[in-house]
Amino acid sequence: MAEIKTKTENLVEHASDYLETQLQLAMLNATDKATGIASQSLFTVVITILVLFVMLFSGLGFSWWIGRAINNMVGGFFIVAGIYIFLIVLVFLLYKKYLAPVVRNFLIARIYE
Repeated sequence: MAEIKTKTENLVEHASDYLETQLQLAMLNATDKATGIASQSLFTVVITILVLFVMLFSGLGFSWWIGRAINNMVGGFFIVAGIYIFLIVLVFLLYKKYLAPVVRNFLIARIYE
């Protein structure tokens, strides 16, 4: 009887250790995914800010260049604004068919990575 009690105590102890190890593993996996997503988000924010600055200054330069070419600075700025509006409309029209699946697949791949 004492032998069965000892085996039962050992089994309970091993099961407890196993559950604790599984909990720690789950926490480490969650932490790994969270830090991966956070680092990717920070990288995306930094790249987005840099792209916005590049677009701003290249748009200003292009506007001045076109304005000087047509001898109308205001016209140059309106032409560049029209180009940006065209690009925005194009992105909105192509979003559901082409851009949304790419973004969705990227996010799913990052989550299940």
